[in-house]
Amino acid sequence: MIETIKIGRLRWLHIKTPSEEDFEILENQYHFHPLDLEDCQQINQRSKIDIYDDYYFIILLFPVFDNQNRFIKTREVKIFWGEDYIITVGKSHYIVDNLFDEALSQEVRGEEFELGTSDALLYLILEKIMNETVYLIRKVGLELELINRELFGKSPHTIIERLSITRKNIILLNTMLKPQLRVFNKFESGVVQGFADNMEDYWGNILDYTNRMWDNTEDYGELIEGLSTTFDSLQTNKTNEIMKILTLISSIVLPLTFLTGIYGMNLDLPLQKNSLAFYVILAIMILVGVGMLLFFRRKKWM
Repeated sequence: MIETIKIGRLRWLHIKTPSEEDFEILENQYHFHPLDLEDCQQINQRSKIDIYDDYYFIILLFPVFDNQNRFIKTREVKIFWGEDYIITVGKSHYIVDNLFDEALSQEVRGEEFELGTSDALLYLILEKIMNETVYLIRKVGLELELINRELFGKSPHTIIERLSITRKNIILLNTMLKPQLRVFNKFESGVVQGFADNMEDYWGNILDYTNRMWDNTEDYGELIEGLSTTFDSLQTNKTNEIMKILTLISSIVLPLTFLTGIYGMNLDLPLQKNSLAFYVILAIMILVGVGMLLFFRRKKWM
C-alpha cells in the first residue's frame, strides 16, 4: 500500500510493505530502473547511491537494538529521491515510520509541514536517523565503561558474555558505517548535486555525523580488544595461580603417599613391630610436609 503526503508540490510516498502492484506503479509512473526495483525487493544490501538523470536511488543501513536492548540489528533505508518527491520503500528504520506518521497527522489536522524541497525532506530524514544512531552508539560506549568498571569483580561468565555481545555489536556497526562514508563523501564532494541550492553545508553536517560515528566505533573497537586482552590475562593468571597451588599440594602429598605406600605392603619393614611405629611415621610425614612448605616459601613459590 502506497501512502502519500503532499507538501505543496512536494510529495512523500511511503510504502511499508510493498507488493508487486506497488512496484508496477513505481515502474510505470516514475520509470525507475528495474535493478533499483529489484534491490527494493531484496534484503542485506550494501549502502550505495545510484545516480540517474532525473532521480537518485539510495540504500543506507542503520542500527537498532532488538527488543531486549542487547543485540544490534540492521535496518535498511531505501529512498528514491527526485526533484519533487521522496519515496521510502520497505521495512525501514522506525524513525522514518514515526516521521511519516507525524507528517501525516499534521496533514490531517491541516497544519503545514515546513519543507519546500525534496533535498530538505531527505536531510530531515537523515538527520533524525543520525541523531538516533549517535544515541545508540553512546549506549554501546556506556556498556564498555560498565564492563571496564566490573572487569575485576563480576562473574567471569557474565563478563565473557557481555564482551562477546558488545564485540559483535561493534563489528556490525563497523560493517554498516564504513560503506556509508563513501556515500556521504559523494554529497560533500559535489558528485551528488541534488535538486536544491545551498545544501552543501547540510550535506557536510550529515558527513560530520557519519565521521563522528565512525571514529567512535573505531575507538570502541580498540577498547573492546584491550578489555578482552586484559580479561584474558586476568583469567590466565588466575588459572596459573590455581595450577601452582595444586602443584604444590601434589608435591607435598607425593612423598607422603610414597612413605605410606611402602608401609602398606605386606613385608617385614623397619619399626614394623614397634608399638610406636605409627607415631614415628606420622612425625616423619609431618616433618617432611613442613620442610617442603618452608622450602617452597623460601623459594617464593607460594
